[in-house]
Amino acid sequence: MTYEQILDDIFNRFPVYQQVGAVALKPGLGNIMAIDERLGHPHRKFRTIHVAGTNGKGSVSHSLSAILQSAGYVTGLFTSPHLVDFRERIRIDGCMITKEDVMGFMDRNDMFLNSISPSFFEITTAMAFDYFERVGVDVAVVEVGLGGRLDSTNIISPDLCVITNIGLEHTQYLGDTLAKIAAEKAGIIKPGVPVVIGERHPETDPVFIAKAAEVGAPIIFAEDVMKMHSFEVKDDMLVAQVEHVGRQPATERKFSLTGLCQTHNMLTVLAAAEQLKKLDYDVTDLDVRKGMADVQGLTGLQGRWQKISSRPDVIVDTGHNAHGVRLLARQLDEQFSNYLHIHVVWGMCNDKEPEKVISLLPKDARYYFTQASVKRATPAAELYEIGLGLGLNCHFYPTVAQAMNRALRNAQPGDLIFVGGSNFVVAEVLG
Repeated sequence: MTYEQILDDIFNRFPVYQQVGAVALKPGLGNIMAIDERLGHPHRKFRTIHVAGTNGKGSVSHSLSAILQSAGYVTGLFTSPHLVDFRERIRIDGCMITKEDVMGFMDRNDMFLNSISPSFFEITTAMAFDYFERVGVDVAVVEVGLGGRLDSTNIISPDLCVITNIGLEHTQYLGDTLAKIAAEKAGIIKPGVPVVIGERHPETDPVFIAKAAEVGAPIIFAEDVMKMHSFEVKDDMLVAQVEHVGRQPATERKFSLTGLCQTHNMLTVLAAAEQLKKLDYDVTDLDVRKGMADVQGLTGLQGRWQKISSRPDVIVDTGHNAHGVRLLARQLDEQFSNYLHIHVVWGMCNDKEPEKVISLLPKDARYYFTQASVKRATPAAELYEIGLGLGLNCHFYPTVAQAMNRALRNAQPGDLIFVGGSNFVVAEVLG
């Protein structure tokens, strides 16, 4: 079979959570452990860093990879979901896994995989670990897929764990309170392994502290060790004055990710980088600065407050739950003084409390509600009714292409078109 045929077979034969929802979830670690046994435990052949969290884990994972690459390490990176190309999920030094390696993995393991019927995510996790071992990476940054405790990635024994933040997400699987969700995320904390917590919260701090104490893991709260005194976006960089508490006065730090949420992620990355130094990684401050200044170029990251065209400016961002959209909405509000009008192309998946999320968005923009071509998409007409109820200036379009075309026709050169609400909406625009 060709690569395209094999990829179609993977998507059709093995359930994909992002496409079909709960039916894709396979409770427990049994399948991934069985595949890992067959492959000879490849993840034991290289060092790993494990990253979980509600929002920001993709940005933090890519940023840590960029820093390690700048330090000269052959660096694997496993993230999800992909936006345009399946191979985005598995990278080494920013380069996607080859089509031949995807085909080779499936050829070698197809019969076994078929016999245990794993999920799509279990297969891609195993494929990543196998590829990293075959190529010979020094270290891999591994992003959790969903939750933490029962996530397929949780078979690794990392040098460092990072939990970015906790928000209400996937409550039907992870729990309906911040504390319950934190307990699932805390499942990645390992005995004796340092864990960096990106954001403090009174409901989740005790959960992390208790879990770390239980397993004897040093716990570091990024907000306690890194303080941001001021920031601005200048020359397509987030430029901030950051103090390393107790060690140095505030110094200028530059981050190539410019979304407002990146102010939190910057402190998390800096705190994690300090731990890497303590873990005998040969990472200098210059490596940290180089990596953070070119995250997209070094790793191929897309979809984080990414400007994809001008006149009118078109910006895409994959933030999609209430926790992340609050910051997106604040950033959009701040953009009104820079543009004549703001047009928002917006679609959502059906597990994201659309009314709650849409109510956070700016009231003065013009909205083009739409739906991506996935089963989990909330119908555009439903989003339109919610928008009308909230008093928004809105219309709806059955496809992302139609919504985008209408926004482009309506927008003037001095306007902003913002695309968001779902990874899949952003993916269709980027694609």
